[in-house]
Amino acid sequence: MKDLLPDLCDAYPELVQVVEPMFGNFGGREIFGGEIVTIKAYEDNSLVREQVAQPGKGKVLVVDGGASLRRAMLGDMLAEKAVDNGWEGIIIYGCIRDAGAIAELDLGVQALATHPMKTDKRGLGDLNVEVTFGGVTFRPGEYVYADNNGILVSPQELKLP
Repeated sequence: MKDLLPDLCDAYPELVQVVEPMFGNFGGREIFGGEIVTIKAYEDNSLVREQVAQPGKGKVLVVDGGASLRRAMLGDMLAEKAVDNGWEGIIIYGCIRDAGAIAELDLGVQALATHPMKTDKRGLGDLNVEVTFGGVTFRPGEYVYADNNGILVSPQELKLP
């Protein structure tokens, strides 16, 4: 299946909210989805490092990086750790780096852009708080789905009809 989101939008128009188009697909897994885990942090990926070290089966990490285009919130080492711990994907409202290596991993990754500079590690940020970007609020415990058509959020898990 190459196009999940159009089918979900057709099947559940009253449930889904579609994120404004601004994200690119960078991971080796182009279609992904799962339960939302959120991080809100600006130019500090300390919490990203902590979360990808946790079990992530059936989950997607949604990182509100404040749309910063000055630092990368995810690189290849953290993406590999996410794969090792079973995460379905990571959505970054900001940048990633090591795009070539991340494209080879079995992990969904969507972000605004790439940037070669890593973040500072100051231990700042919030875990599992509501975050809003792209006209949609991401709530921990709800569900997010992504493919080459975009990103959508649903208050419940969706099944294809």
